[in-house]
Amino acid sequence: MKDIILSSKTYKLEQDPYIYQLQDVKDPELFREMFPYTETPKIAFNYRRVPENMPEDIFITDTTFRDGQQSRAPYTTEQMVHIYELLHKLGGPNGMIRQTEFFVYSEKDRKALEKCMELGYQFPEITTWIRASKKDFELVKSIGIKETGILVSCSDYHIFHKMGLTRQQALDKYLGIVSECIEAGLRPRCHFEDITRADFYGFVVPFANSLMKLSKESGIPVKIRACDTMGYGVPYPGAALPRSVSGIIYGLQHYADVPSEMIEWHGHNDFYKGVVNATTAWMYGASSVNCSLLGIGERTGNVPLEAMVFEYASLRGTLNGMNTQVITEIAEYLQNETNYDIPPMTPFVGSNFNLTRAGIHADGMMKDPEIYNIFDTGAILNRPPRVSITNTSGVAGIAFWVNEYRKAHGEPELSKSDPLIHQIYGWVMAQYDEGRVTMITDKELIDKYNELAD
Repeated sequence: MKDIILSSKTYKLEQDPYIYQLQDVKDPELFREMFPYTETPKIAFNYRRVPENMPEDIFITDTTFRDGQQSRAPYTTEQMVHIYELLHKLGGPNGMIRQTEFFVYSEKDRKALEKCMELGYQFPEITTWIRASKKDFELVKSIGIKETGILVSCSDYHIFHKMGLTRQQALDKYLGIVSECIEAGLRPRCHFEDITRADFYGFVVPFANSLMKLSKESGIPVKIRACDTMGYGVPYPGAALPRSVSGIIYGLQHYADVPSEMIEWHGHNDFYKGVVNATTAWMYGASSVNCSLLGIGERTGNVPLEAMVFEYASLRGTLNGMNTQVITEIAEYLQNETNYDIPPMTPFVGSNFNLTRAGIHADGMMKDPEIYNIFDTGAILNRPPRVSITNTSGVAGIAFWVNEYRKAHGEPELSKSDPLIHQIYGWVMAQYDEGRVTMITDKELIDKYNELAD
């Protein structure tokens, strides 16, 4: 039994007799009661709650050039360099976007990585994701990279069904790979793939314990990226493992002694929980959350990086140097230069995110934009609120559009009762009386405004 010790985290006397050993089971544990496959996955509760333990410093890491390129047309070298520059600009002088990871297998990716390194930015630190081989370790080291990601799948779905190994064989293989990484002079970042379907006490904790022992012996920090590969994680207090995000983060700290700064959360959005799960990971002890720009990634995507910028500001009351107007710059660049089609309803970056169509909403916006706008989108994102004009816009909608147009041209506002407003409104309604079903475009409105204003 362990001695009673004074915890340096809680400053209480603690006794924890549990040292979890690897359970080298004969048959895979697939948690069929939670994941029946032919039915919707189940969320089980055991009502075990763990304490919140948000770290003093929390950060964002980026996977735009790795996971983000697996579900779209690859970026060109020039595009990757420009996006990296924008990430640096968004993260600000305090490096709130702490790292970004690259592939190194194609000449294009290596060239982009080298050009980004030539910029000399401290943040985001450039890291890689590689196959686990000595050749790849030497390749990465020769480039000048200090940290690399290594895939260490931890659910029995992967260990038994994908790799055809036992848990003991997988553990031995992984520890050998991590040791080789350390011997090559690199910091390992272990990607615990599919952690939300893994046997937490039977494999995850014993493996993490072994990694921490290896880290202590070598003096090299070993980072654990908890990967919610299929988006099964849930943020609810009292939810049972392996789906409990808070349980995973607490368990890595409490049972495997992984320090907060070495825990990173990587989530997917298959069940619409990407952002809230990432926030939960922060709140329960992970220092970093891994994201991609606009959430672009495998299947339903990763945690949107821009979302976590605002989550940070909401939790800490400050942006800590992040430049949120760059988010709009990034969205416009991805859409215009890489031909990525941003869904219009996407928060913060979609064309409709601060656009209103209803006349009653436009009327409120004219009186006070705060009534229907989530925050000062003009100041924070360089995107003033807008209205689109349809048959439901009403006179108020026309007045709002006209006055925004006039403001952009240095002209004074018109009242809602101005004859020009009513003339444009009459023209709009005539369009729909004649059978139109589409929105009135800005070009049409500009042309009609200039025609009637002359």
